[in-house]
Amino acid sequence: MPSPHRPARDSESGADMIDGFHHVKLPVTDVARSSLWYQRVLGLRQALEFHEDGQLMGVILRDASERMSLGLRREPDRAAVLRGYDPVAFAVATRARLQAWRDRLDELGEPQGGIVTGHYGCVLVGLCDPDGIELRFYTEETSDEL
Repeated sequence: MPSPHRPARDSESGADMIDGFHHVKLPVTDVARSSLWYQRVLGLRQALEFHEDGQLMGVILRDASERMSLGLRREPDRAAVLRGYDPVAFAVATRARLQAWRDRLDELGEPQGGIVTGHYGCVLVGLCDPDGIELRFYTEETSDEL
């Protein structure tokens, strides 16, 4: 009889049955404003919007390759609680790409905190959406020059 704390050898563990994230959902104060910001800054496109009682309540944004989906949901109280917090970290393949993100944000006039050494690799910190929710960009690649 298998242990209740260890799966049977011929079955998959929970992690083995997950293929990735379907989407990440963030609370926002103003769906339209945030949608435009995420499209402009991250280059996402709007794939879906939904309304409740005639009011825009959310959108799904996708990247060009359709590998990443970001949901934005009108939840002003929850958005306020996340102000200053960094619930989303985007993976970037190389240190050069991380620098390219920093350059892009500078060109867009988006304040950010620069590239720092993280616990594992390098991270671009300090980019905040219209509700003050911080987004970070990580690469596992390191460099002596920051």
